[in-house]
Amino acid sequence: MALGKRLRELRRRADMSGRQLAESLSWPPSKVSKLENGRQTPTDHDIREWTRVTGSEAETEALLASLHTLEVQHAEWQRQLRSGLKAHQQEIAGLDARTRFFRAFESTFIPGLLQTAEYAQYRFAQSVAVFDVRDDVHEAVAARMRRQEILYRRDKRFHFVLTEAALRYRLCPPEVMLGQLDRLVSLSALPNVRLGVIGFEAAYPVAPAHGFWLLDDDRVMVETFSAELNLAQPQETRLYGRLFEQLASIASYGRSARAIVTRVVDDLAAHVPGVIEGGE
Repeated sequence: MALGKRLRELRRRADMSGRQLAESLSWPPSKVSKLENGRQTPTDHDIREWTRVTGSEAETEALLASLHTLEVQHAEWQRQLRSGLKAHQQEIAGLDARTRFFRAFESTFIPGLLQTAEYAQYRFAQSVAVFDVRDDVHEAVAARMRRQEILYRRDKRFHFVLTEAALRYRLCPPEVMLGQLDRLVSLSALPNVRLGVIGFEAAYPVAPAHGFWLLDDDRVMVETFSAELNLAQPQETRLYGRLFEQLASIASYGRSARAIVTRVVDDLAAHVPGVIEGGE
């Protein structure tokens, strides 16, 4: 319906009636009405012809992007996880295979591609509890671990930016988080992985409102409590690209990033019996 509304706006901006548009394209008038009211899904050819006749070719790519992501723009978790957590991981793996450059900003939790199996187990357990879906946590964890093999492919590039808060939130037991932090440091040494951490002392140019993933320059993925949003319009991907660069510019990298992680480890170690500060 939103796509149809946009088509109607372009027609009206061209000062054309529905009948005039239909006649110019040799369409039945009912087709224009169905497209504008969301009762029929346009084809790529329909979109291109509509923008050509209305003199709005500049809108073509944005409209096509909306059309191509129509089914996944607002993918409710209840629907996505209906077949289980493992199935969703396998679906994402297919998207991973097509992506060459991954950029991720997370303000709350560790990104899936960087998670240990133990940390991932707690993340999936939350999904089972919140959405009341089938409990296939162990199978989903195994699928996520297989997805992580992509980190070792030299034809892929990864840039992760995390907030210090994401390293400190108690989303799992302290001993699990200690293992997760150690894993972060290890993965940051991979030649195709860049890991930035924004410390609490950093001044933000833009509020870290929510996490997001940029897959090449084609798609932005945002997770909310109820759904996964897939944004693909050029103006959206450009906006998130600029936001990512701003957030990445204030992050610490290399030795400075490891110093932040070590600081968190030392604070966390005090809550784990038998662990000495510094990880000794």
